[in-house]
Amino acid sequence: MARPLSLQARSLAAAGCVLAAFLALTFLALDNAFHSAAQSALHERLQGYMYAYLAAADTSRAGALIAPEVGPDPRFDRPTESGLYAAILGDKIAGSNAHEWRSPSAQGRELPFAEKLARGEVHFDGPVATAVGKLYVLGQGVDWQTEGKDELHLTFYVAEDSGTLDEQIKAFRRTLLTWLGLLGGALLVLLLAVLRWSMAPLRRVAIDLALVEQGAQERLGGDYPSELRGLTASIDNFIEGERDRVKRYRNTLSDLAHSLKTPLAVVRSQLENDADPKALRWTVLEQVGRMDEIVAYQLSRAATSGHQTFAIPLAIEPCAEEIVRSLEKVYARKGVLCEFEIDAAARFHGDQGDLMELLGNLLENAFKWARRRVLFDARPLGGTRRTGLLLSIEDDGPGIAEDQVEHLLQRGVRGDERVQGHGIGLAIVQDIVKAYRGELRVERSSTLGGARFAVKLPAR
Repeated sequence: MARPLSLQARSLAAAGCVLAAFLALTFLALDNAFHSAAQSALHERLQGYMYAYLAAADTSRAGALIAPEVGPDPRFDRPTESGLYAAILGDKIAGSNAHEWRSPSAQGRELPFAEKLARGEVHFDGPVATAVGKLYVLGQGVDWQTEGKDELHLTFYVAEDSGTLDEQIKAFRRTLLTWLGLLGGALLVLLLAVLRWSMAPLRRVAIDLALVEQGAQERLGGDYPSELRGLTASIDNFIEGERDRVKRYRNTLSDLAHSLKTPLAVVRSQLENDADPKALRWTVLEQVGRMDEIVAYQLSRAATSGHQTFAIPLAIEPCAEEIVRSLEKVYARKGVLCEFEIDAAARFHGDQGDLMELLGNLLENAFKWARRRVLFDARPLGGTRRTGLLLSIEDDGPGIAEDQVEHLLQRGVRGDERVQGHGIGLAIVQDIVKAYRGELRVERSSTLGGARFAVKLPAR
């Protein structure tokens, strides 16, 4: 398969096609304009020759036209093919047996001078194919009043070979093509320079990415143009998210190994001390149950997707309603009423499983300790690229003592540590919030009087 063209090559090819089309249209327009101007100049020149013949002509006493002896241009008087021809048609022309006079250059040649024109009628045509080549012909009908008050009905014809006009057009086209070609080449070179300058930030992004892959730098550096800042910021967030995920997996494995040491040591100690089989059985069952809880917790931590740069926004209300319906069945005897205050614009940017785990643990904790009421509030936080999220879950239970709150949010609490009354779920919540670079606060509810868990996920 052929390699795809680079952005610079694509832009240059597209601009080259547009430039070529523009120059071609420019050439056609200028060529047509010059052709029209050249024909107009030829018409005016022939008109000038005709007026010169009219001015030089005279009439005899007999009322016949006396043609001029010398033409306005020497080429009219050459008997060879000079390129300029003239003729006068009329009833009375002195010195001619026929009713026609021709310049020396037109004598003995078949030329389109046969049609008589009415007074004032002007006829211009060309190029007309003749025996002497292609000609541009101008004819005009004239009524000449003689001294005897008679009128001569005359038709003057002047013709010029098209070679002169063709040579002018060819010379103009050569000049025009040369200049347009030079202009097109210069514009392409200038365009290439502009493209290289414009694409420099993209090349710098590619270089910085290569340095990140090689480990030479941790993130994209440099001050990029405003059009690329969103892209580079997303790439940086993606890189940081991947590093956080790898770090979380590594920490999870380390915590799992550390947490399993204690129950394994207890079992080994019982086996080495030849304990009573019945006591040994219960000890093993107890430690296996504990290890099962530890493994389940650590697997839940490892399954957390964490911050995602590219994530589909999830609505909060459908997930919350599904969880609350399940909890209402579990705690049906307590008759807890859960109230929603959810903004329709509130969205969670992340994995649906993380959202369900987060809401599930917080709402279950609220249902467990509430007396009658639970209040769930969700609202968006403004952001330039995507909104953040503020979650608040309150209950009317006994609340959490202030000295316990600090211990609950302490860093490094392992999966096998317990806080009386709140279980392992809060540790999972804190891991999810940290994975999404958020903040978890535990305080007393000013509305219901019990505990209030507030989760703030930042906007981007």
